[in-house]
Amino acid sequence: MKVIATAIPDVKVIEPRVFGDDRGFFMESFTQRAFEEAVGPWCFVQDNHSRSRHGVLRGLHYQLAPHAQGKLVRVTRGRVFDVAVDLRRSSATFGRWVGMTLDDTEHRQLWIPPGFAHGFVVLSGEADFLYKTTAYYAPQAERCIRWDDPRIGIDWPDVGSEPTLSGKDRAGVALADADHFD
Repeated sequence: MKVIATAIPDVKVIEPRVFGDDRGFFMESFTQRAFEEAVGPWCFVQDNHSRSRHGVLRGLHYQLAPHAQGKLVRVTRGRVFDVAVDLRRSSATFGRWVGMTLDDTEHRQLWIPPGFAHGFVVLSGEADFLYKTTAYYAPQAERCIRWDDPRIGIDWPDVGSEPTLSGKDRAGVALADADHFD
């Protein structure tokens, strides 16, 4: 496994070793020991799987402490543009974002620690998106920031029209009005 720092050092790109031949491929998608050596000792308590069609944008979601979630995310089918936004007021990168394409060809994963909002938009016809979380889903702690907040200024890829949003995501608040982390 190879770990690459992003423009926000706490967010990491994880490239698993993929062994491929004419039959297909094999990879260890997660190994606790290797993950701990790369980013530290985190315990995952929940796995989530979503399937979305082209143009669906999910996010920017996060949960407040004590239910804040770290997420290890990957795509097993299709292609998405994935984004993490730093919501830690004490951080030098507060309000900044990092984004990358995740797909079922390169098999890259993104580690997003607690204290970040997360979202993605589907670029392929359909995408299966999997993520491991370090805390259980807690609806009372869930928050959503507007995907198009000009203060954050995410450079989302063009999906041919306005992204498809859930009601929850349409009701997201501006970064300036959002609950943050210390």
